[in-house]
Amino acid sequence: MTELPAPVQMLAGYRVLDFSQYLAGAGVTRMMAELGADIVKVEIPPMGDPGRVLPWVKDGRSSFFIQMNRGKRSLSVDWDTPEGLQIILDLVPLCDVVVENFGHGVLAKRGLDYEHIKQLNPKVVMVSVSAFGQTGPWSDRPGFDGIAQAFSGMMHMTGDPSRPPSAVGFAIADSSAAVHGFAAVGLALLHRERTGQGQHIDIAMVDVMFHLSEVLAQYDLSGGEFHPTRMGQHHPLVCPVGIYQLPTGWGILMCLDRQWPYLVKAMGRPDLGEDPRFNPAVARAANQAELVPQIQAWLLSFADNDAVLEECRRHRIPIAPCLEPIDAIDHPHYKAREMVRRVPDPIVGDVLIPGFPFKFSAVEALPTLLAPLLGEHNNEILAELLGFDEARTAALEAHGVLHRGDR
Repeated sequence: MTELPAPVQMLAGYRVLDFSQYLAGAGVTRMMAELGADIVKVEIPPMGDPGRVLPWVKDGRSSFFIQMNRGKRSLSVDWDTPEGLQIILDLVPLCDVVVENFGHGVLAKRGLDYEHIKQLNPKVVMVSVSAFGQTGPWSDRPGFDGIAQAFSGMMHMTGDPSRPPSAVGFAIADSSAAVHGFAAVGLALLHRERTGQGQHIDIAMVDVMFHLSEVLAQYDLSGGEFHPTRMGQHHPLVCPVGIYQLPTGWGILMCLDRQWPYLVKAMGRPDLGEDPRFNPAVARAANQAELVPQIQAWLLSFADNDAVLEECRRHRIPIAPCLEPIDAIDHPHYKAREMVRRVPDPIVGDVLIPGFPFKFSAVEALPTLLAPLLGEHNNEILAELLGFDEARTAALEAHGVLHRGDR
C-alpha cells in the first residue's frame, strides 16, 4: 500500500522563543503553532503567563489560556536567577523568531532586548508587541486592549452619539495587533531567506487601531466640516448604511452607490431612484431622516428574517443579521467554514474556540494541539535543545530556577 504524505505544515522547522503573555503577543505564536512552528513558551514563575487565571476558569484551567496557547511547549524558568537567565540566553541562538509583549525596559534590564539578542543570533527575527510601541513619548506607558481602543480614536467612534464612548466587545486591539505581528513575521522570514538578515519588528497596538481609520482623510478634505464622531445607528455620510429592525432582531443594511438601484428595484419603488431628495448619494445622506423610515417599513413587511435575507441576496443587496457570538455555533456558514471548533484539553475536556481564519490551499488539515501545563516541557526542551539530563533539570527545579505546576 502506498503511504500518503503527511499534511503540509508550512512553518514546520521554525523555532520560536516566546516570551509573550495575555493575548497581543500570544496571539502571534498561537497562529504560528497552528502552522507547525515549534513554540517554546517561556513562563516566569510562580504564576507563569497571567493569562492562566483569566476567566472563565474551571478546575484551575482558563478558557482564555487554552485558546491562546494550544500547541506551545512551556518552559517555566526564573530569569532573575543567573542559571535561569543563562538558559534563556543559550536558547536564543537555536531559535528563528523571538516574540515578546512585556512592558518598556523589562527585557533590556535582563539583556534580552533586540540589541543584545541580535549579538547572540544575527539572523533572528524579533517581534515586540506593545500598547504604544518602542519609540515615542508614550512608549514607556503600560496599556491593554481598551487603552489602545481609547487612544487610537476607535472608542470615540463607537456607540451612540448621545452616549459616552464605548469599547468594542471583542479584544479587537489585542487580536488585530497579533494578526499584524503574525503577518510581519512571515515577511521578515522571507526577507531573511533572501538576504540572510534578521530584524526587529515593532508592533504598537495604537498604531494598528489608528491604521484602521479612514476618517482622517474625510476630515481633511472637508476642511473640518466633517468632524468624526460616533455615528450611532446610521452612517452620517453614506445612506442607506445602518442598523435596522428585522422581523426578528436587528440587522445591518449597507448600500453604496452601486447597490442603490438594486435596493430601489427590490423595494418596488422606482420613484425613489428618481427623487432628487435621494439622488445623488450626498442627497440621500442629507435627507436620510425621510428615507430611512421607508426602508425600515419595507424590511418589516417580510414574514421572517429568512425571507428578507433571501430577497436581498437575489438583488445583490448587502445585509446581515446582528448575530450573538453563540449564534455562530450552529450557523451553517460558520460550520462550512470550520470556524467553530471543539479542541481537546487534558484538564477540562473539549472546549469551543473560533476556527483558524487563514485558509491555505496547501494546508489540508490543522494539527491537534494542546495547551501546556505550567513548566510541562522543562525536561523535554532542555534535554532536546541544551543536552540537560533529568538529574540536572531536577536539581534546577529543586533550587527554584525551574518551576512546574499542575494547571
